[in-house]
Amino acid sequence: MSVSQYGEKRVPADEQPTVQLAAVPPSAVPPPVDDRPTIPITAVTWPVGQQSGGALGTTGPATATGTTPTFGGPPATTATTDQLEPAPAPPRGRARRALLAGGVAVAVLLAAGVGTVGYAYAGEVPRGTTVLGVDLGGRSQTEAAQALRADLERRAETFAAPVPVRIGDRTGEVTPAAIGLAVDVEATVAAAVDHRPSPFGLLFGSRKVEPVVTVDEAKLDAELRKITGKSGQRMTMPAIRFDGTTPKPVYPRPGRELRAADSAAAVRDGWLSGQPVVVPLVETHPATTAEEVDRLVNELAKPAVAAPVTVSTDRGRFTIGPNAIAKSLVLTADKAGEIKPRIDDKKLRTALAGQLGRVEIEPRNASMSIEGGKPRTVAGRGGQRVDTAALGRDLLAVLPKTDGRELRGTLKAVEPKLTVEDLRKMGIKERVSTFTTQFSGGLSDPRSHNIVTIARDVDGALVEPGKTFSLNGHTGERGYAQGYKDAAVIQDGKLVPGVGGGISQFTTTLFNATYYAGLEDVQHKPHSYWFSRYPSVIESTIIWPTLDFKFRNNTEYGVLIDTSYTSNSITVSIWGTKVWDRVTTEWSPRRNITTPTTIRLEPGPSCIPTNGINGFTQDAWRLFHRDGKVVKREKFSWTYRAEPRYLCGG
Repeated sequence: MSVSQYGEKRVPADEQPTVQLAAVPPSAVPPPVDDRPTIPITAVTWPVGQQSGGALGTTGPATATGTTPTFGGPPATTATTDQLEPAPAPPRGRARRALLAGGVAVAVLLAAGVGTVGYAYAGEVPRGTTVLGVDLGGRSQTEAAQALRADLERRAETFAAPVPVRIGDRTGEVTPAAIGLAVDVEATVAAAVDHRPSPFGLLFGSRKVEPVVTVDEAKLDAELRKITGKSGQRMTMPAIRFDGTTPKPVYPRPGRELRAADSAAAVRDGWLSGQPVVVPLVETHPATTAEEVDRLVNELAKPAVAAPVTVSTDRGRFTIGPNAIAKSLVLTADKAGEIKPRIDDKKLRTALAGQLGRVEIEPRNASMSIEGGKPRTVAGRGGQRVDTAALGRDLLAVLPKTDGRELRGTLKAVEPKLTVEDLRKMGIKERVSTFTTQFSGGLSDPRSHNIVTIARDVDGALVEPGKTFSLNGHTGERGYAQGYKDAAVIQDGKLVPGVGGGISQFTTTLFNATYYAGLEDVQHKPHSYWFSRYPSVIESTIIWPTLDFKFRNNTEYGVLIDTSYTSNSITVSIWGTKVWDRVTTEWSPRRNITTPTTIRLEPGPSCIPTNGINGFTQDAWRLFHRDGKVVKREKFSWTYRAEPRYLCGG
């Protein structure tokens, strides 16, 4: 007869209890002579700590053999019923009833194991599972995430509280929000779902799942370095530097520093412990040792600068001298503290500026000029340059040698950056603005000479859309070597002779040309004193290298600067494509008028007499016109000082 339970539902063959009940009514069975039970027990698995025939929960020897899993605890020993030590025999009637009841109880209990799986695994999260004190057992993954998230929000202040940290002898705090420190709810619930203990372990036990914590390593590292300041000891990176052509070694030293990954692990593990988080300082050692530094000095650095290297090309030869080698040979360590010798090809090119000119042909960009009142393009040309990147690699192999210090250099073709087609696309087709100022003395006058010299330098300058033009950047230094002469300049509030005097007049002329073209003013500064040859407020001075004039081509078309001059005037015109119908200026009345004082100076070549000029404050508005309307206004204001009346001698 098979055992049935729960409304006669058949138990599958592989889940039937090991207790076999004989189909004999108890009243029909005569009491056996030896008091053995009338129910044959072939193999019973008892929970640990129970005696055979005892009730669940009593103490006794290990369980008998069988296929039913144990309820937990240490591994059970097995035996057949014949091997079990019988307990003292109770009275015959009581023994029969106890054994009968016990056998039935075991059968029912073991058969109940069939339903344990369903109970224990109800929901996606196993029963008895808690995270941070929140019971998530028996819930679906979505429900568990909602419950955990709701609890975290309820305790938001707790989880947002600053976290105390200790780093070496320094202490401080980090704010979770600043370092991305948080509980990853989805990952935590997934971890709880993934762990699947045995059904009986779930039925009778509980477990805590540690939350999955996330942190932004980079942000944490930045915050921790604010706390450590200079208390950590950084590695001394090895290097070999040149004092002229003498190599100077820098020997490595270990350090104790923060390591982002280790810091993040410490904060993740210790955040919710309720104790200050101890962040480790890790001892670090540079990859290159002191012995390796000495070897590099003797085998590379010293021989590298002991003699020049000769380079031959298809256009001739040039020499790389010891100074150029010392400036371009890089013997500094990378982040790991390893020295990997290399040649910086940009530094090499700079160091060889005079030598490379012997064999190189510089490319020439296409240009544009104004002829007959129209823009005309001039084609550029290609050039040839030494491949300094390849030269640097080859040079590195030659430097340790004491002889055979020769190389073959490669000349590569270089195309101009600007072609005729590029110029045509810029839309430079008409004169947008022009401005003229007057000067005296004729072209032989030093001041007039300086004005013409800078005008020639700037003539034909092209400013591409979106680019900024710098007058200092375009001309470079303006000294005697560049052809400039001494003329009157303002210095310490008075006129004195100085190289380049007069170029401020060109600067003012250029400023006004760009001003009336509607181009963006980036940098300019009016003179300290007002001179009648300039429009008030909208004028500019310049000083090399501290004071510049700059404008930006804020149109979608190219801008060409065209300059011309006569014996008494300088003109600057801006060519491109008109954006505004016209640009005009309105001035306010002058105010805060001040009068000059009289100052007597020692006579001599440095004394330049003046009549004095009133000082004042004034505003100027730049008005942008389109379709018969003023669509934009810009205000410029300036205060001029009163220029003293200087007298030379009594």
